[in-house]
Amino acid sequence: MTNRLTVDNLTLGMNDCDLEALFSPHGTVLSAHVVTDSDTGLSKGFGFVEMTTCDQAQAAIAALNGKDSNGHTLTVKQAMPPEDHMVIVVGAATSGIP
Repeated sequence: MTNRLTVDNLTLGMNDCDLEALFSPHGTVLSAHVVTDSDTGLSKGFGFVEMTTCDQAQAAIAALNGKDSNGHTLTVKQAMPPEDHMVIVVGAATSGIP
């Protein structure tokens, strides 16, 4: 189980501080990040929150998943770990070097 959460269906005006404030009543927030559009600076509608413990993360899910936030119904769930990506390294041919 992880203490990192994904939050979907955020409003366009939501920022990191707003997201932290939304989750802080449910435990200690280690980090809160709203993913933004690089051109407009507006929220892309989702973000990530990391709570101190798994119990706090579960409490936040129970309290906020399906709840209204400024007219948007939030989806809060555990973040999936990043997938392992295979990296293939191709060496350059060398001439004259043993």
